[in-house]
Amino acid sequence: MAEENENLKKEVSTAKKGEEKEVRKRKSSALKRDLQSKQRNFKNRSFQSAVKTSILSLKAEIKNTEKKNVGKRLNKIFSLMDKGVKKGVFKKNKANRIKSRLFQEAKLSL
Repeated sequence: MAEENENLKKEVSTAKKGEEKEVRKRKSSALKRDLQSKQRNFKNRSFQSAVKTSILSLKAEIKNTEKKNVGKRLNKIFSLMDKGVKKGVFKKNKANRIKSRLFQEAKLSL
């Protein structure tokens, strides 16, 4: 963590070519926003990955001959999508579109 902060404190040059460089350091608020952005990005990516994994497992379950867990998996995906909308990971219409398509697939398989 300390190494990241040191890397983030790189100096920024505001000079054009041929001029002497005036060097200024980034403000701590900019460093904080950068760090927060990276943390948010990591959380969102891992959440999206979990949703994609559960969608793939649902599709594998649909292709499987025994379809006893399709309803449970579908409910789990619906719950994850709604949580993602609440957290701002997904937009509402995208979540509704994905849920609708998955429901149609599951309905056709049963």
